Amino acid sequence: MKNQLGEAAVQHIARCLSELMPTFESELFCAAALDGLEQYELKQRVMHIIQALHTVLPADFAQAATILGNIPHVWRTQDTVAKISSFAAWPLIDYASVYGLAQPKVALALLKKLTPLFSAEFAIRPFILAHLDYCMQQFAQWVHDDDEHVRRLVSEGPRPRLPWGMQLKGFIQDPRPAIPLLTTLNNDPSLYVRRSVANHLNDISKDNPELLIAICRNWQHDASAHTHWIIKHATRSLVKAGHPEVLQLLGYQPQLALQAVHLHLTATQLQLGDHLEFSCSIASTSANNQALVIDFAIHFMKANGQQKAKVFKLKTCNLAAQQQLTIQKRHAIKAITTRQYYAGTHKLEILVNGQSVASQCFELSVPN
Repeated sequence: MKNQLGEAAVQHIARCLSELMPTFESELFCAAALDGLEQYELKQRVMHIIQALHTVLPADFAQAATILGNIPHVWRTQDTVAKISSFAAWPLIDYASVYGLAQPKVALALLKKLTPLFSAEFAIRPFILAHLDYCMQQFAQWVHDDDEHVRRLVSEGPRPRLPWGMQLKGFIQDPRPAIPLLTTLNNDPSLYVRRSVANHLNDISKDNPELLIAICRNWQHDASAHTHWIIKHATRSLVKAGHPEVLQLLGYQPQLALQAVHLHLTATQLQLGDHLEFSCSIASTSANNQALVIDFAIHFMKANGQQKAKVFKLKTCNLAAQQQLTIQKRHAIKAITTRQYYAGTHKLEILVNGQSVASQCFELSVPN
């Protein structure tokens, strides 16, 4: 991913700025931007290019913003050969958060213009921290903007736990100031916007689950298909956690009418790199259909000798009266950057509507 901010991206930025600014020192910018660029990771590359831009753009941020604000007019026309990724626009957008923080009116107007090129969700967060009232005033207007990218920024910008972005601790503790904005967007015609609203609400569920449930209950009244979609995706973390109120909210009843669930592991001795293969059979004893959300959890061994569960989606279905369902799954136990594996006893668990219905242990060997 970091290679999307390489030499081709730098050259593209230089071509665009040269067209807008006849005195732009293209060679100086490219030399500064490419000097040592290869050694950096993605976000470090963003800052490195921003610093190179600052050496050639006007020192006065308002003047620089006037130039950068015209970038959308030439961005696509200058990209006729290289097919530059949208990542190339990231340094141009984040320039505002580095050098324009003291001028929020100028900076936010610039971010609104540039967010269609590459979301300004990271750049706007320092302004939310430093100029909350002004940002909320702008968001209240942007929520009605014709451009879906601008409307999405209203939702994505103040997300409490935005991946890759700085956390907004104030919104983690009390996310209510953003709720009127999300409510306005809960029937947005754009899936791009609706997905952001759902992700924002899912963030809220991690720290304020009762508030999230209250919001969804309120939205359910006369809800459109768009709003129902948002509710379903906004509650996904609580569904995986088996939160009883959320399961009932979505129509999954906690009282299950099932025969004993049969769980079978193909192998109970695994090595890192193998696949955990299993099947489970679920039979209904009900005279009515049952809405089921079926997950599986792997209780991974940790360094302290204790197990910690990670829940994965398996199937969502309506189980007919007296029907039997058999599910097969092949799950890779492979090295990934986000998990450290430890040898020892692990446990596979089947969850139906948040309730544990079957489990079986397996041994995992991890090379030294």
